[in-house]
Amino acid sequence: MSAKPSQSEVFEFCGPLYLTSSVNWTIQEHRRSVMASLVQGVYITEIDRQQNRTGNDALAPTWWEAFHFKCIKFLEDKMDSSIFGVIFEYMAPQHASPKYVIAIRGTMIKPKTGIRDIYLDAKIFLNELSRSFRCEIALSAVAGRIESTDPANVWLAGHSLGASIALQTGRDMVKKGYYLETYLFNPPFLRLPVDIVSTRFVKNWARILRSVAEVGLSNVFKKTKEGDPFTLLQSWIPYLFVNPKDMICCEYLGYFEHREKMQRWGVGEVEKIATKNSVVGLVSDALGRYGETSHLIPSAIVTANMNVKEPGFLGAHRLCQWWEQHSHWESKCYQYTRENI
Repeated sequence: MSAKPSQSEVFEFCGPLYLTSSVNWTIQEHRRSVMASLVQGVYITEIDRQQNRTGNDALAPTWWEAFHFKCIKFLEDKMDSSIFGVIFEYMAPQHASPKYVIAIRGTMIKPKTGIRDIYLDAKIFLNELSRSFRCEIALSAVAGRIESTDPANVWLAGHSLGASIALQTGRDMVKKGYYLETYLFNPPFLRLPVDIVSTRFVKNWARILRSVAEVGLSNVFKKTKEGDPFTLLQSWIPYLFVNPKDMICCEYLGYFEHREKMQRWGVGEVEKIATKNSVVGLVSDALGRYGETSHLIPSAIVTANMNVKEPGFLGAHRLCQWWEQHSHWESKCYQYTRENI
């Protein structure tokens, strides 16, 4: 017998009911809410699987059917048989909407998924996620959709660990010449969160010293590369959704703001190098595990949720905050060219 579902699993209880009959795809808030709901649908799909909820007992379908999507394929991790992603197809007439959405869930601390998910979380912080089986599956899923439709009709969405996989997938598609609309909720950032420091003066100097250190390491571990993968990404502008109180993703706010300040202060050359590198990536290269620092990107539309109702990390990292209605969103577009990155 399956366990009683929590309130967060039931769309009719906590989903964005205000959108079910009137999604306007030209409104950014609507797009954000629907993309977050689809990712939630992936979480609930895996919970349904673990609880043996099928047919009318399954709770996941409402999370996408409410917005006229249908599930056309599950993305399964063969290592633990878990469902980590879903390919959705939009069934209503299209107007500024996607045709397909590949949505990817984050970490689930459950008996059947916890070990594998935490292992992949560690891969993020070792800068090795790009070589994971889930990234390969996600990339293949996107490539398959692009073969049958215009790339503009294929969108990516992910939360936490899933945001890292979606980010890596989006980066890989840019190298193939495809710029996918991408929604990244609470994406992990591989640096200590300086934003948790309350004093602005200390934060500024901490970032400056870190930039100088990264420049020094980049000179020590310098290697020859063909081209600059970071520069190739300059025209791709994913949507990043971060919470200032979430230690996993909040440093994205400081990353973009600090880079802008360094340009104004006339020390852009230092930040130009630091922008493309991280200590983890440089040390990995030094150890012979060459690869891009996948969380660093030159351009993004960054939205911060400044209205945290629940205190602490769990409240700040939750996915449901991104489909809520309030007026405390702060968004800014950071777009850089070859000259200023």
